[in-house]
Amino acid sequence: MKTFKFVVPGMVLLAALAAVAQTSSHVSVFATGFNNPRGIKFGPDGNLYVAEGGAGGSLSTVGLCQQAAGPPAGPGPYTGDFTARISKVSPNGVVTTVADHLPSSQTSPAFGNLVSGVADLAFIDGNLYALLGGAGCSHGLAGTNNGVIRVNPDGTWTQIANLSTFQQNHPVFNSEPDDFEPDGTWYGMTAVNGVLYAVEPNHGELDSITASGTIHRVTDISLSQGHIVPTAIAFDGTNFFVGNLDRFPIRDDSSKIMKITPSGTITTAYIDLTTILGLAFDSIGRLYVLENTTGGNPFPTPGTGKIVRIAGKHSQTVIAKGLSVPTSMTFGPDGNLYVANVGFGPPPIGLGQILKITVPQ
Repeated sequence: MKTFKFVVPGMVLLAALAAVAQTSSHVSVFATGFNNPRGIKFGPDGNLYVAEGGAGGSLSTVGLCQQAAGPPAGPGPYTGDFTARISKVSPNGVVTTVADHLPSSQTSPAFGNLVSGVADLAFIDGNLYALLGGAGCSHGLAGTNNGVIRVNPDGTWTQIANLSTFQQNHPVFNSEPDDFEPDGTWYGMTAVNGVLYAVEPNHGELDSITASGTIHRVTDISLSQGHIVPTAIAFDGTNFFVGNLDRFPIRDDSSKIMKITPSGTITTAYIDLTTILGLAFDSIGRLYVLENTTGGNPFPTPGTGKIVRIAGKHSQTVIAKGLSVPTSMTFGPDGNLYVANVGFGPPPIGLGQILKITVPQ
């Protein structure tokens, strides 16, 4: 995933947060206190589960293994610790911890100390699965691997799939040398018919993972698309839809949504979008897109995030705006959109939010 230096004074970010709650009567704060919130999913118990990137750390593996590409173009070397977690939010907004002390890593100070950890969540047959994006020796955490874990009811967990090793043994066609991360930077995941599907932005791929841990590459996105940084994934019942963040500096309308068949065929479905980090379909099949930063800003900027509903290949309807570096979204059983807000950027610790958005018809 292409990284960048992201510096926002604390008062600027706090002002942006205050503005979010006042942007519109249909946007409210549902829960607070998260550390770099990423993927969010409702469980079969009706609670909202939140993947948190954590707080990074100071552990280093420099000299022990291949590092992520460093300055001037790359984010390495990383440092890390076991500060990521998974939280649960009850319908009335009470937050509790589901699993703690999971791998978390951060980029070098030159690239803003940006944190990765638990990237996304999904449920299969009532079991909670989590996608790890901040683990691996190249992320400062020796003896760990990015992959998929199954989380037990008591908070313990078991890694069922090692995606670090899979990527190292199955390189994509068009990796980006000046932005290469050996363990990848996994981002989006969804469950379809008892199988998990995960998107990796840095290498550029969509892979399937069974509950028993078998990994299969659905498609090498980099082969036809190059280094476009694919991030978000949704499924409409027939095909996958994958959106991309694209490179930095940000160029408005440079992101798109690809339709990917289960056999891996890629076509462009929608264009003229910006910094996509979330996709979701509503109950009648309309597609919603979470844009992290808009308005001509060259780098992620608080207060410029937006949600749009697709109205055509080149057109969208604005659902909400004024969000602060949002990172994911999902529909709740109540028909409202829930959004992870303040998903990265200093000072992120404890300031992450979940917003509830009543969707206008």
